[in-house]
Amino acid sequence: MPIRTLFLFGTRPEAIKLCPVLRHLQASPELFEVKVCVTAQHRQMLDQVLDAFQVKPDVDLDLMLPGQTLFQSSSRMLAALEGVFSDVKPDLAIVQGDTTTTLCGALAAFYARVPIGHVEAGLRTWDMAQPFPEEMNRVLTGRLADIHFAATPWAAENLHREGVSRERTHVTGNSGIDAVLYVRDGLANGTLQSGIDWSFLNPAKRLVVVTAHRRESFGTGFVSICQAVRRLASREDVEIVYPVHPNPNVQDPVNRLLAGLPNVHLIPPLDYIPFVDLMRRAYLLITDSGGVQEEGPSLGKPILVLREKTERPEAVEAGTVKLVGTDENRIVNEAEILLNSPELHAAMGRVHNPYGDGHASARISSAILSFLRK
Repeated sequence: MPIRTLFLFGTRPEAIKLCPVLRHLQASPELFEVKVCVTAQHRQMLDQVLDAFQVKPDVDLDLMLPGQTLFQSSSRMLAALEGVFSDVKPDLAIVQGDTTTTLCGALAAFYARVPIGHVEAGLRTWDMAQPFPEEMNRVLTGRLADIHFAATPWAAENLHREGVSRERTHVTGNSGIDAVLYVRDGLANGTLQSGIDWSFLNPAKRLVVVTAHRRESFGTGFVSICQAVRRLASREDVEIVYPVHPNPNVQDPVNRLLAGLPNVHLIPPLDYIPFVDLMRRAYLLITDSGGVQEEGPSLGKPILVLREKTERPEAVEAGTVKLVGTDENRIVNEAEILLNSPELHAAMGRVHNPYGDGHASARISSAILSFLRK
């Protein structure tokens, strides 16, 4: 009988990294019966990725509420997932990363006595406040999981130090690289279209793409980020595009400090395909996103990370990513080094991605078969 596999996710990053995996499993119906449950923790941004990968959920809990707290979202998810496990009766539950949906999905599977697979396991900052609450979410999910799909050897070693057996740990690469390479190649050969008219961009200027949304930067951190962007925008050779997260803690300082500035384009969040298209046009990426830290090296882009700590140190060690935190002067200084030195920009932007080669989904599939059919 095919292995009934239940994928649980609720946000855009989870969807980006799980859609390639579930589509790979769906291609072998004799081996896998794939069920998909979404919590819609991020409704609109989730739907964008589902459309891009042509994935239709079997269960859509549609649990997002405006302004919901972590207490509210967690309790509602866990209660709703009880019925999902009762109805689907999966052989394996798959979660990804470190979101509230990830933790609640893993805990629900544990309560239902269903084995748990954790995609992108083993990331650590060893600081429960950075990022918050993601670091705790992934640590707890790691304790609940039965099979761990680590993107890199470093992540796998973190799990081994925490007592996870090597037999239950598989270094697969990151499935997000499967996704970004699929979209990059589709845009290049014309099989995919971003649907965005980029004619507003000035080809004579270098494009800096900014994304920032982390909870730990709300308040003074975001003010400092915006002030740094404001200073960079005063350069005549730079054009900035900032897709602004809908959270009011992001919208308020961004609109107050950056709206209407020359050389700054504040745009709504982009669907996944046009965002990859935007990144591949960029000269420099400035971000606090974990996904962009992983994807950017595959596109040959230098990345400045608006965080003091990262659970993805491999790209820092490889030299394609640099941590700059939220200090205004530090952000500006590091950006101007890359803008003023073509040699340093070229060295940092070399195409070298420590997170994978685009074949993580196939390795995850093989590991699942080995785990459940041994």
